[in-house]
Amino acid sequence: MAVRKLRMIAPVLGCLTLAAAGCGDDAMDANVVARVGDYELTVDDVVTLLADEERLPTESAIVESLLELWIDYTLLAEATQEDSTYGQLEIEDLVRQRIDQEMILALRDSVIQVDTFITPEELSSLYATESPEVELRARHIMMNFPIEATPAQQDSVRNTLEQLRNRIIVGARFEDLARQFSQDPGSAAEGGDLGFFARGDMVQPFEEAVLALQPGEVSGVVESPMGLHLIRLEERRVQDFDEVAPAFRLRVQQQRNAAAESTFVAGLEGPAGLQIAEGAFDVARELARNPSTTLAGRAARRPLVSWDAGDYSAGELLEMLQFEQPSLRDRVSVSTDEELEDFLLDLGRRDLLVTEARVSGLDPAPARVDSLTSEVRGQLLAATQALGLRDLDLAPGEEMEVAVQRAVLAALADNLSGATRIVPLGLVGFQLRERVPIAVNAAGVGQALLSVGQIRAGRSPSPIENTPETAAPAPDSVR
Repeated sequence: MAVRKLRMIAPVLGCLTLAAAGCGDDAMDANVVARVGDYELTVDDVVTLLADEERLPTESAIVESLLELWIDYTLLAEATQEDSTYGQLEIEDLVRQRIDQEMILALRDSVIQVDTFITPEELSSLYATESPEVELRARHIMMNFPIEATPAQQDSVRNTLEQLRNRIIVGARFEDLARQFSQDPGSAAEGGDLGFFARGDMVQPFEEAVLALQPGEVSGVVESPMGLHLIRLEERRVQDFDEVAPAFRLRVQQQRNAAAESTFVAGLEGPAGLQIAEGAFDVARELARNPSTTLAGRAARRPLVSWDAGDYSAGELLEMLQFEQPSLRDRVSVSTDEELEDFLLDLGRRDLLVTEARVSGLDPAPARVDSLTSEVRGQLLAATQALGLRDLDLAPGEEMEVAVQRAVLAALADNLSGATRIVPLGLVGFQLRERVPIAVNAAGVGQALLSVGQIRAGRSPSPIENTPETAAPAPDSVR
């Protein structure tokens, strides 16, 4: 589920600058929206994909997000046809984050010894001092900001959710709107139902909003790292101690482990003397706004956080921003100096721990690195298979480029209809983009928006605007 505390790598898409006539050397025809090498996405292609998807507003951010996916899928399909082992990619870069995390966990297990044995009597006493364990059941409607969203685009998403909330106020069914508009693939089909969950299962902003509700009440727009939400609390129940004892024991053990880890990290950080470099905050914001930036030489090595035996560089931050969720880049780009200080120091501490693990001889065995590398290659092949981009059926006399284009458009149509999920490419997308010239045509984007808008205008009003006039107001059900 989109708001549970699980690490998710969402699609990390490159940032392309739209120019009046194009971004490459060759001017593009007004009917072309984007070009990747010899492939072109046309206005007609975009209209075919979006005209019937009326849950998506007619905004440039939607077209831009679609063409970003088209770019990634086209490059992935072409790379797969060229070499299904992906020898053209630096797979080691893709597994470095995983390797670092495994080294940190190995370090923790080797140096941190915590007494996590808890007697039944002690556990019962601890439970009695805390609030009774509450289980909550809620529904939500989630929407994401467009990639590299401007303030105006963010306001547009908020306004859309506010309009949906107004519809609920006058009697529209929350479940129906969740099925139609929610962008959480894990719950939309269930009317936004998240089932029962306990405290600590959801990210903090979401949990705080749910706890503030009474059953039947609907929140205002809530922002979390996963997106924006409307939330309705369905049910609140208190569990007996015997029912929650195993989960509560695990939570107490995790808290003790976390406290011991904090003490260990503080012991490393103090002597090392972590310091934020001058200008680091501005560099971090700029890289978050432009994750497709290429850094080399001194620019890549520029320290953002330094300590007595090492540093965390701009190049490392850029790779991490490319690897992680777009929502993280959005937050970094608008963070205050105080927020960025905490963020960068955390990254420095992580690097410090990796260094300590390496000094302690905890590097993974070559066989483990090979296994992770093979796993990534397998995931890429599975992704192309799921999207229908792996084994292309060529019609008699059909060129491979034509088959790739046809398959990519079919994959996008399935994504938009909900038949398949968007496949995250992460750092792969950025590596693939370095291989070919890419151009986006602002005139083509504008023409596509105009055409989609004209087609929709000839139909019935938007579902968001079409508020039922006969529905009885139910103000008591909405906070």
